[in-house]
Amino acid sequence: MKQSMFATLALLGLTMGSYAQQQPTETDSLEGKKVVLDEVFVSAVRVTKESPVTFSNLTKEEIKPRNLGQDIPILMNFLPSVVTTSDAGAGVGYTGIRVRGSDATRVNVTINGIPYNDAESQGTFWVNMPDFASSTESLQLQRGVGTSTNGAGAFGASLNLLTDGFSEDAYAQISSSYGSFNTFRRNIKFSTGLLNDMVEISGRLSRINSDGYIDRATSDLDSYFLQGAYKDDNTLIKALLFGGHEITYQAWYGIDAETLRTDRTFNPSGIYTDENGNIQFYENEVDDYKQDHAQLLWNERLSDSWSTNIALHYTKGRGFFEQFREDDAFETYGFEPLNVNGEEVNTTDLIRRRWLDNDFYGTVFSATYDRENLNLIFGGGWNNYEGDHFGEVIWARFASNGEYKDRYYDDTSKKSDFNIYSKANYKLNDHWSLYGDLQYRTVGYQANGEDTGMVDDTFNFFNPKAGVTYDLNRNNNFYFSYARANREPNRNDYENGSPRPEKLDDWELGWRYISPDVQVNTNLYYMKYQDQLVLTGELNDVGAPLRANVGDSYRFGLEVDAQVRIGTKFTWGPNITLSTNKNRDFLFQRDGVLQNLGNTNIAYSPDIIAGNLITYKPVEAFQISLLSKYVGKQFMGNIDAESSVLDAYTQTDLNFQYELPFKGFLKSIVFSGLVNNLFDADIVSNGYFFTFDDDFSNPGVITTVEGAGYYPQAGINFLLGATVNF
Repeated sequence: MKQSMFATLALLGLTMGSYAQQQPTETDSLEGKKVVLDEVFVSAVRVTKESPVTFSNLTKEEIKPRNLGQDIPILMNFLPSVVTTSDAGAGVGYTGIRVRGSDATRVNVTINGIPYNDAESQGTFWVNMPDFASSTESLQLQRGVGTSTNGAGAFGASLNLLTDGFSEDAYAQISSSYGSFNTFRRNIKFSTGLLNDMVEISGRLSRINSDGYIDRATSDLDSYFLQGAYKDDNTLIKALLFGGHEITYQAWYGIDAETLRTDRTFNPSGIYTDENGNIQFYENEVDDYKQDHAQLLWNERLSDSWSTNIALHYTKGRGFFEQFREDDAFETYGFEPLNVNGEEVNTTDLIRRRWLDNDFYGTVFSATYDRENLNLIFGGGWNNYEGDHFGEVIWARFASNGEYKDRYYDDTSKKSDFNIYSKANYKLNDHWSLYGDLQYRTVGYQANGEDTGMVDDTFNFFNPKAGVTYDLNRNNNFYFSYARANREPNRNDYENGSPRPEKLDDWELGWRYISPDVQVNTNLYYMKYQDQLVLTGELNDVGAPLRANVGDSYRFGLEVDAQVRIGTKFTWGPNITLSTNKNRDFLFQRDGVLQNLGNTNIAYSPDIIAGNLITYKPVEAFQISLLSKYVGKQFMGNIDAESSVLDAYTQTDLNFQYELPFKGFLKSIVFSGLVNNLFDADIVSNGYFFTFDDDFSNPGVITTVEGAGYYPQAGINFLLGATVNF
């Protein structure tokens, strides 16, 4: 059942609740909560209301009721300006996030202050860390440029995660959930508690399986998390090992408009015609990838005013995706033509694997001075990436001169990233505070792929930020800021020629109001881009979105979110984003003629995004929430073609949690349930768009042909879970 935006908003209100709050619900003023010990590891990259930055916080307790196996982007779906999507259609497997219309390659992600975005593609692949929400203490989403952090510059948002804090008490936990599409998650967690008041060891093992909403879009996911912590009066040290192994059947091809109408779950991946002319699907058309992370974090308090953070990290990634290829050309694989029964053979059916094998390592560091009216942070990081890209043929009907696992391409790439920054918050008096942030970043990238060509580029960026905060009183806070960001192209950008680095100037003007029962966060933003690398709507041959420089463009918008306590049992909160997102004087070659299309809409940038959360908590042990998300019409390309439109949609979810307490060894059992897409709406949250020049049907006349693909999301579906706490 489809619903209009106005019907949904009338039913549920423009609300977001705790999913969008910028201050904890327990606060009744702008003083906020005291920082807990573990937050020292993210203090250099996070902000508070004292900084003129637009942000939202999400805590473990707020994530818990919905944490039933879906990826972190899906759990963030109801934050302001956020749009999420899932290739398999049900939130498990490959998932994506956009913030203010900017895709995941433009959202800077750090884990405990350490960069997580893939160094080459700049994307974030949560499928490599399944069930990571179960080891997340809190997260902060900074919209816009945000504060200086480690890794690639933020061109839409920064997301930083803090992993599990240490526990003073020992515990054990067994959790399991099951739902639609045979989605089955189980995990175990434990902690020794503080031993001798100084040492704690904790960990988690998880497994998630799902058939997916889309045909054959299966996911088989394993993950682990192991942490050792040491603390005394002045020292906190953590050593972490975490990672995952994912095997997912490919679902990134999408479907055309006609198939969307007649067979929404159809998946063309793996399709081929056998020797008898029958349609078949290759059973192992999968993505198979492992990723392991090691982090060593050390915080030292040197005095009442000075403290330091240093972290060492190493990430090992390796894996492939496997494909059946029908009638591929010999020349692609270096095969020599064959003579079979007097006829030349130069094509073959084959199975190939395209591999990634990479290492990412480095250090991040910071020193903080905090005394009276001045907070100073000096920090930086050095990170290095080394990646091998190669392809193997593991079977061929005709292999000619080929050998098993011969590499038909073998490329290497290297990337170094060094940055230093300094930040200062200075409180002039009881009302005024000044903020300054200076970052220098240098990036070197080398590649020799057939798709990229020979690349040996070095980029030097200077990123200044400044702002002012005015505290009218303990309840009202205003801020204004300016920030500059620069970013290097990613690997795929080199496929489109010689990309230029992009530049962003971001202005933010905001007001925060906090009282015991009402919290309101409002801000205006203007993001002006030069040479922005925007999504073209097209995909490359491995399903990665392609981008192109577009000259001048901008995003201008208003964001409002709030949380209102209604009596003692209800919480209601609005969030809405109204925006305009334009390419200036966009040039496009249509029918062989270069045309100026004027100001066009930036791809994947809806003009309106609204979220909602109403929570009813009749007793302490039980709560039920009704959530909704409205995403307005958006274009999948930059030429405003009607064939590139993604229709507006509304999603409504129902979520509940009930805790049954016990006394003794068994502490409690927590029951959770989630009904996604309660009204069974036909949702298409993502897609792709392409154009090409056709001069075959009418020789001598060039005609521009348009096409599109779509990723439908599941109708009504559910997840039910139970967690046993010892």
